[in-house]
Amino acid sequence: MSSPTGPASGLPVRMPRPRQPGRHRRPEPLAAPEGAPALVLAVPGAPGAATRGLAEEVVSIARSELPGLDALIGYLDGDDAEFPTLQSVLARAADGRTARYEQALSAGLEVKEPDGPVAVVVPLLAGPDGALLRQVRQAVMDSRVAAELTDVLGPHPLLAEALHVRLSEAGLARADRARLFTVATAADGIILASVGGDEAVQAAGITGMLLAARLAVPVMAAALDQEGSISAVAEQLRSSGSQQLALAPYLIGPEIGAELLEAAAAEADCAAAESLGAYPAIGKLVLAKYTTALGIAPQQAQSTPVL
Repeated sequence: MSSPTGPASGLPVRMPRPRQPGRHRRPEPLAAPEGAPALVLAVPGAPGAATRGLAEEVVSIARSELPGLDALIGYLDGDDAEFPTLQSVLARAADGRTARYEQALSAGLEVKEPDGPVAVVVPLLAGPDGALLRQVRQAVMDSRVAAELTDVLGPHPLLAEALHVRLSEAGLARADRARLFTVATAADGIILASVGGDEAVQAAGITGMLLAARLAVPVMAAALDQEGSISAVAEQLRSSGSQQLALAPYLIGPEIGAELLEAAAAEADCAAAESLGAYPAIGKLVLAKYTTALGIAPQQAQSTPVL
């Protein structure tokens, strides 16, 4: 029998597990704050089934990292039928917030009138592209909705990790340096292809240094949208001793047509990896931009250690 002070003698006493102290303590789960702004992913390029699938996978990753997140997708070149424009998505987010507030008032609840941004807009861009970012800003202004616009996703170590994985998937790099086998087609020089002119090349170069440290081969950035940039960098790598080059797109995917990447690979006379796409790090970086804008701290995304 149990007594008022606990179980009868001889029965095990189940005690609450104490919190593990120190740096290895399991972090508390994080959820989106009540009434938090929507995360709106601004997707560049011509919309289509492949682009929509990619964007939906990215926001799915973000939602899995932050339960309760209201994540929406707006297309810079949408048609508001099958592919909603960024302006219309922002307008609907504002209308939805107002409707929820009015419903709460009509139900007799004491609620605070919503203030602050309706949404945080995150451009689906690895690096800076002045033309596309101007298009995003214009769409936000045209919506007349209070929205905060974040910076692009890179440079970041997680993008170097994603580039490494895409190169290894294409057989152009080893998965890591610890495995005791060689890849016959492994490149000894990498062209990091970006769009957005000189600013984009400089930003890509930062991630390129991180990629070079992972692969132990030279990495140089070049602009897909500057005539002769790809061939000039290819020649520079070859003149410095690299014989087997590879093209690594520093792109999520929708920014440019696939034919431009094919033409760039032909110009450099080398094989090419796939664009970054919906690699899990992309969704985590999108979420990190959102939480930083709100001043909340998610579990910090970690990149795979360099082996």
